[in-house]
Amino acid sequence: MHRQPRHAMYQAYSIIYLIALLFLFPFEYLKHPKELRRKWLKERFGKYSAEARKRRSAEVKTSESVIWIHAVSVGEVIAAVPLIKKIKDGYPSREIVVSTVTDTGQKVAKDRLGDAARIVYVPFDLPFAIKNALRRIKPSVFIIMETELWPNTIRILNGLGVPVLLMNGRISQKSFKGYIKLRFFMEDVLRRMDLSCMQNEVYADRIRAMGAESGKVKVTGNFKFDTKPSSHIPGWTKVLNGPVIIAGSTHRTEEDLIIDAYIKIKPDFPTLNLIVAPRHPERFKEVEDLLKRNNIEYLKRSEISNSDTPALQHHADSGIAVLLDAVGELASVYGACDIAVMGGTFIEHGGQNPLEPAYWGKAIVCGPHMENFPFIEEFYKSGGAVKTDVDNLYQSLKELLSEQGKMSAMGRTAKGLYDKNSGAVEKAMQEIERYL
Repeated sequence: MHRQPRHAMYQAYSIIYLIALLFLFPFEYLKHPKELRRKWLKERFGKYSAEARKRRSAEVKTSESVIWIHAVSVGEVIAAVPLIKKIKDGYPSREIVVSTVTDTGQKVAKDRLGDAARIVYVPFDLPFAIKNALRRIKPSVFIIMETELWPNTIRILNGLGVPVLLMNGRISQKSFKGYIKLRFFMEDVLRRMDLSCMQNEVYADRIRAMGAESGKVKVTGNFKFDTKPSSHIPGWTKVLNGPVIIAGSTHRTEEDLIIDAYIKIKPDFPTLNLIVAPRHPERFKEVEDLLKRNNIEYLKRSEISNSDTPALQHHADSGIAVLLDAVGELASVYGACDIAVMGGTFIEHGGQNPLEPAYWGKAIVCGPHMENFPFIEEFYKSGGAVKTDVDNLYQSLKELLSEQGKMSAMGRTAKGLYDKNSGAVEKAMQEIERYL
């Protein structure tokens, strides 16, 4: 492809991106908490604070030392944590910058990484914003987690000679259908990348079909098998004496489904507890209203200071519902459950991460939509998880609660599969080291 047609493609993309940004900007700006809006606005235009730049200059003597890792939101940040820690252990003098798009991603990154990385918002995918950011950060390598393929960012970094690496790559079926229609454009974007480490052969085949060079595509496994939640199960959960079902990372309409099943099951298991963790914090109030409408006795996690909280103690032996209105705690709370019902699986979303309950050796129940996690088929075949649907969720949960042996065996199998598939971060690190 000649230079002029390539330039015209990126120019057309930038115009479309700018028009969309102008339309969405007021909504995006206002959805952030007031205390974050100024930081979000400046950093999305690539203007990072002078204080942070001064601190970086004092700590890092050469621009070659900066490693920039982009993780769009919570899931990608959590997957990146073991990689970041491994980089930090092997290269302690290198500064690591982690960028996200979402506020929740920022919070989880700060909670899990502390001072190990500098956390920023990624700039908009517009040339002037990207160049602003690069003048301040000056990365020696740019690592993208999972699926964030921003054409202008990749093009500009490639033009400056900065290696662009995709780690823990995955291309969902839905995304693939969209990308393949734009193959004439995506082929040029992907050929500017230095390496794509994909989670499995399915994703590797998809990115090759989109135009990536075969020699630059490798299968290294799924980082999420190396993601270990805090070994500390929150103390407040230990007060719940009866069996515990967690509905994790739920989406709209799924809470109705799990609450309905809980109401039907409760007479047979009077001490049954339910923990509901909505995927998006802005829906906490909506789910609380739903619990109220169903006359369910509940507590909000934000109201529980510790295991001595009177309201929690009062329901210790009678079962209660808890609304997990906290960000970043779910992975550890899974350690307290008996059954984990995966959110995003009873709607056409593609599912949420089942590896967090698998790490703890818990029984896993999924709806029909787990397209985002193709490895789940191995769990189904091995008995490490059960697949159900809207009409049969109640029956699936009741059977597991009635058969403790089956429920425990399912958890052990899930844990075994988790352990068997670990090691992806080490494989990816061997590839990254060539660029460090």
